Amino acid sequence: MNTTFSCVGCGKCCSDHHVPLTLDEARMWSADGGQVIVLVEAFLPDGLGLAATQREHAERRSVLVRSGAAEARVAITFAAYNAGRCRNLDEENLCRIYERRPLVCRIYPMEINPHIPLNPAAKDCPPESWETGPQLIVGGQLVDKELATLIERSRQADRDDIVLKDRVCAALGIRATALKGDGFTAYLPDMTAFAMALDQVRLQPLEQQASEWQFHVSGDDVAQQVINRGARVVTDTPLDYAFISLRAA
Repeated sequence: MNTTFSCVGCGKCCSDHHVPLTLDEARMWSADGGQVIVLVEAFLPDGLGLAATQREHAERRSVLVRSGAAEARVAITFAAYNAGRCRNLDEENLCRIYERRPLVCRIYPMEINPHIPLNPAAKDCPPESWETGPQLIVGGQLVDKELATLIERSRQADRDDIVLKDRVCAALGIRATALKGDGFTAYLPDMTAFAMALDQVRLQPLEQQASEWQFHVSGDDVAQQVINRGARVVTDTPLDYAFISLRAA
């Protein structure tokens, strides 16, 4: 499979997409007056919530935590909150922070997750974006070496940042996670508190300490599976977060 791509400047990829950020990018985003959304998912050591083929990637970008009598691995994403057009997109669909735009913006339209292949039909880009331009993929392989380096930088940041992300969440009282594949818990923290928490945890020793989380799930059947493994399940109506279900209706 061969794929070419050339940006036509439509701005669609900069609208209604929450852009994953590294810790440094999240701090910059908050300093610029932007809102960060915190998205949380977790899986259990026996594989509940996780396909076997995805285990290595998922484990490398997650942190080991406690949940009741069980252990779980929590993955935390700090993302630029873009409900509508990105705040950095000008009237001509040009990026105001192009030279310091996030890694994920530089990597687009490629995927970060190695288990998700590039699918032009799943992108917002118009058909003409895929008709001309440099070759991205030849014979099923990414041929842009610079792009490959950026993708690996993004994946490595996921691994390097996860312990500090967990500590930021603890400082903000973020302790409910969704089960991977079932949904996400989504938080919109106060950005002053977020920036303070991020600055403070960076001054602390990096030793990992197992933190305590609980699961918010989509239904009683999923809840019972989690409880049977000894993990805690949220029973109260969420007040400070939203649950985004991935379960088929």
